[in-house]
Amino acid sequence: MECLFRELNKLITDVETFFTFKIPLDMMNLKRLFIVCVTAASGMLHQAYAQTEGNYVTSNLFETMQAGDKAALLLVHFGTTHDDTRALTIDAINQKAQEAFPDLEFREAYTSRIVMNRLAKRGVYKKNPVEALAQLKADGFTHILIQSTNIIDGIEMESLRKDIDVMKDLFKEIRLGTPLLYTPEDYRQVISILSQKGKDKTMTVLVGHGTYTPATAQYAMLDYMLEAEGHPDFVVATVEGYPTLDDAVRKIKEQKKIKQIQLLPFMFVAGDHAKNDIAGDIKQELESAGYQVSVLMEGLGQNPEIQDIFIDHARFMTQHRLIDISDKKKAYAADKE
Repeated sequence: MECLFRELNKLITDVETFFTFKIPLDMMNLKRLFIVCVTAASGMLHQAYAQTEGNYVTSNLFETMQAGDKAALLLVHFGTTHDDTRALTIDAINQKAQEAFPDLEFREAYTSRIVMNRLAKRGVYKKNPVEALAQLKADGFTHILIQSTNIIDGIEMESLRKDIDVMKDLFKEIRLGTPLLYTPEDYRQVISILSQKGKDKTMTVLVGHGTYTPATAQYAMLDYMLEAEGHPDFVVATVEGYPTLDDAVRKIKEQKKIKQIQLLPFMFVAGDHAKNDIAGDIKQELESAGYQVSVLMEGLGQNPEIQDIFIDHARFMTQHRLIDISDKKKAYAADKE
């Protein structure tokens, strides 16, 4: 796609030259412009189709709105008690979301009970998803777009879906966007963004939270795709799942010349796990093994390009609806009769 944009930029320059100096575009340039535009459009359509053909159908979230109906965007975060990283991540994407959807009422919710309890002791009160949805209902909202800032489709997303299921009948329409990593294209985008953080003669370890459920396979997929996309100087480890730090170290040792390691939190905020586990225990363990270790202390959520992926996922859901698996199986069976 980048080569298409480069070619398109060249053609735009040709067009500007034509209008400025009245130099005619030859037929080859006009033909090239047509092909590039069609190819670019085709690529964009193919990408959208790839996202929709399996689980989604085209459907405008707002087309059923009538007089008196109101729409809102609910951004759901795990949350953090660390004010420094919150300002750079949660607050930043909240602001970007409001700018991206100016016509929607904006609300937020946290999912971590521990975080909410600790904040409450400081006089800071955050609603959980059920409470936030109940308030939206009380305020007269009928159409709700929900986007989480979860990294993978794991237990936090499972819990959020259960909360939504409890409340969905209170609204005319309610939709949930996907986490950061959902389609292979999401992985490629994230890899492209984070690969810019690499350092010469250094192995960068992306350290995720991890999970003890099968969802931890998503971290393994990221680890595999990093190498498949041409980034052998990146490896994945998790604090509480697979791949483990030992798995990462095993891959690092295969590159015998590597003596320097950079740890990068693969988490939305750089909170407790980043400051204590990554910059503490993991860093010390690697240093004890003889490596020179640095920590890039920034959460994924403070990267504007990562924020944009979440916003794009929310925007996608304004135009698409998730297919109920039961309906999908019935339709498939009917086609085979």
